[in-house]
Amino acid sequence: MNIFTEIGLIILIATVVSVIMHILKQPLIVGYILSGIIIGPYFLNLFESSDYIEIFSKFGIAILLFIVGLNLKPNIIREVGKVSVIAGVGQVIFTSVIGFFIIKFLGFNLISAALGAIALTFSSTIIVLKLISDKDDLNKTYAKVSIGMLLVQDIIATIILLFMSISGSPFLLEGNLTQNILLLITKGFVFFVFLYLISKYILPRFLDFLAKSQELLFIFSIAWGTGLATLFHFLGFSLEIGALAAGVALASSPFSQEIGSRMKPLRDFFILLFFIMLGSQLILTDFSNIFYIATILSVFVLIGNPIIVFLIMNILGYRNRTSFLTGLTVAQISEFSLILIALGYSLGYLNKEFVSLITLVGIITIIGSTYFFMFSEEIYSKLRSFLNSNFGKKITINEEEENKENNMVIFGYDRVGYDFVNVAQKMNIKYLVIDFNPSVIRRLEKNKIPCCFGDADDIDFLEEIRISKSKIIISTIPDFETNLNLISYYRNHNKEGIIVVISHSIRDTQEFYKYGASFVIMPHYLGAIHASRMIENYGFDSKAFEKEKLKHIEEIEKRKKITEEEYKF
Repeated sequence: MNIFTEIGLIILIATVVSVIMHILKQPLIVGYILSGIIIGPYFLNLFESSDYIEIFSKFGIAILLFIVGLNLKPNIIREVGKVSVIAGVGQVIFTSVIGFFIIKFLGFNLISAALGAIALTFSSTIIVLKLISDKDDLNKTYAKVSIGMLLVQDIIATIILLFMSISGSPFLLEGNLTQNILLLITKGFVFFVFLYLISKYILPRFLDFLAKSQELLFIFSIAWGTGLATLFHFLGFSLEIGALAAGVALASSPFSQEIGSRMKPLRDFFILLFFIMLGSQLILTDFSNIFYIATILSVFVLIGNPIIVFLIMNILGYRNRTSFLTGLTVAQISEFSLILIALGYSLGYLNKEFVSLITLVGIITIIGSTYFFMFSEEIYSKLRSFLNSNFGKKITINEEEENKENNMVIFGYDRVGYDFVNVAQKMNIKYLVIDFNPSVIRRLEKNKIPCCFGDADDIDFLEEIRISKSKIIISTIPDFETNLNLISYYRNHNKEGIIVVISHSIRDTQEFYKYGASFVIMPHYLGAIHASRMIENYGFDSKAFEKEKLKHIEEIEKRKKITEEEYKF
């Protein structure tokens, strides 16, 4: 069978299996690995050109790591925030330590236990982003913290890959080991400095020229990534770390997002072959024993990882629901884990049986975590009483406010909530701001604004603050389900009160009114009405428009000052 026909059949089988996975609402990575098992020696045995497929799979790994590098901007730690850093690092430390002892207890050697434990710590950015996006939760606090944690994990994984690359260099085996290590580190440091200077002073102008042609920018990106990967390999490092460094060098470029989006289809094709290759190498001869060990490790990842993150988030001051949802996002191992294990095998640290074991853990945890996340609200409702009785709130920020009856309760501050705070202050009425972001609460407390840390989706919390007694409820939260639940709860307990929510679609607005909303704010429509009235009042008077513009700029600056500190240290 020629290579073209072989790859064609492989892609056809992978497509059929992936369609089935899509129907079952599973990530495609599971379909790719299962396709590899079907194509492998235990079933169809279609791999005749495995050397070529392996080369293609290396391209997939290189492009994947190149795109990861594009997202590792120099200011990434400041962007993801303190909570994400603490939770991310804490989860990696606790999971790897506990995982190490579990794997060692199961009878594996020191190196296998260490690399296996590290592999269990990393969660899939691609899968988690897809799951959060499907639930339309990207703007929620748990989603922001989770995405930040995953970026922190990517940084840690990069450092580990670098050390593995150095330790596995064949250059170290020649002559004096200590001198060779120092020489390799020196070469790496000099080259990274050289790469930094090129990315800062030469690449920006060159990319400005290339960006005039999208095709030229795309070709350059491939040449840059594969070229640096090859150069790093020549210097004694791995191809993987070279591809990652190539991406990091372009991360600060204004064209990094464009480059990443154009490289993704290429990544998706070649990484498909990597996971198929990985699945085909799964050893099934002693499957019952491997499955038994994989089940133990999978239970640790599916249950242990979420518990670890839940406890860390709880200690950091987040309520149980936010901590619980954040924990569920790390209930699987990632493509980074499988790449790490594959690299360990290629360097001779691991055997095929251990690679098969971690691959099986990947399949189980990715499938399990997907269903966990799909039914996260149902799972939380079952556990809510237990969590509330055993894991109370860890911070008490203005908690005396919970027991007061307030005329106005405002959910969400940073978007437009402070406008309503100003109104409440002018009316001299009792009011309370609710937000489920601790950093926002601390800013409000500093400014002596009555506030309380809480989640609008938490029924127990709504009962605690007695919103049913409030005369007016205002929600600036843009989430449809949250607002619908809030309206339903308030109307069931207070038929006469006023509840105002925000919406970005006509359909959602109609639904809110149907359930009893007093008024629905539609920012785009209100903005258009205001602009049309300006035209009606000012006509062609450019000076009047200039005056309105200056007032608007001043107002924007005020809003910017309020929101810019949210995720900083």
